[in-house]
Amino acid sequence: MSALTDHDLTDHDLTDHDLAAVEAQLGRVPRGVVEIAHRCPCGLPDVVRTAPRLDDGTPFPTSYYLTCPRAASAVGTLEASGLMRRMTQRLSEDEDLAAAHRRAHQDYLARRAELGEVPEIAGVSAGGMPDRVKCLHVLLAHALAAGPGVTPLGDETLAALGAWWSDGPCVEVDPGLDLGVADRGVEVDR
Repeated sequence: MSALTDHDLTDHDLTDHDLAAVEAQLGRVPRGVVEIAHRCPCGLPDVVRTAPRLDDGTPFPTSYYLTCPRAASAVGTLEASGLMRRMTQRLSEDEDLAAAHRRAHQDYLARRAELGEVPEIAGVSAGGMPDRVKCLHVLLAHALAAGPGVTPLGDETLAALGAWWSDGPCVEVDPGLDLGVADRGVEVDR
């Protein structure tokens, strides 16, 4: 397994340290976070899983939210390059890819339903699924959280990014707090 898809890095426990890191990553207090869906090889969260209804009652269809600003910036560059348009075109030309994208949509809906049903967003996933691509951030977050092979366009996005974590953590968090990496024997390149 690669450093990025090693499921030892998928520590779902949500700690105060994680919430502090996500707040620093987003530049705001995170909303509706129920668990860490994936960790960057540096040990910090890079994807959070959110409740389908926020505390204020707002329906929130984005179950997997990319929090790492470096990854988000790299994805923004891919979006600006026209990659979403090209992926959407491929969906109309490649029935196997379209079928896999629809399966990714169903997977997204099933995982969100584990957290509760919200009638206002029933059948609505995220990222343009099932018929188009409108947000690579969501597709990448889903791919990281679910693992390889679940969302092929998210996997392609991941492959196109490169190692955004290679310069170390994207934010500073109190060094006295445990990142949860060392005790699992995961090697982190710094």
